[in-house]
Amino acid sequence: MSLANENIEHLILLCKQNNQKAQLEVYNRYCKAMYNVALRVVKDEHFAEDVMQEAFLKAFQKLDSFRNEVAFGAWLKRIVINYSIDFYKKNSFFNHDDFEAKAYKIEDEVENDAVDYTNLKVQEVMNAMQKLKESYRMILTLVLIEGYDLEEVCEIINISYANCRTTLSRAKESLRMQLAIK
Repeated sequence: MSLANENIEHLILLCKQNNQKAQLEVYNRYCKAMYNVALRVVKDEHFAEDVMQEAFLKAFQKLDSFRNEVAFGAWLKRIVINYSIDFYKKNSFFNHDDFEAKAYKIEDEVENDAVDYTNLKVQEVMNAMQKLKESYRMILTLVLIEGYDLEEVCEIINISYANCRTTLSRAKESLRMQLAIK
């Protein structure tokens, strides 16, 4: 029986019954996207693969908590991001104290009009993001790439709304400075 043409709702029902073929089909449909999500957080291909697979296992174990309130892909993505951040924190890649750092001072003001941001290529922006400090890169990834709003980011990285808003503002300014250096 081929499950390749089944809709996701039917596959989820089969997965809840521990149907391994259905689980494999769900995995095959979402693994590339979820790997990319994990890679953006943990920044290592091998760790991203491990994190992604562990997140799938966790998702299949908690499938009964999936209530169709959001799309399955969004629910799975949230699990992958949370697991990626937890992994990152546990392995000392992510310094949570960066979010609590004291005021960030910009020594050299860069004119926003000095750079034509609309003509920058995506890869240039991604490269510039990699040069930012970890807390800035993390919050920009969650907001700009993954599409989370500030309330969700606050929950994910466990910081206050005001701190999240300030960190995002500083991260954007730091990114602008990185792009202006180019």
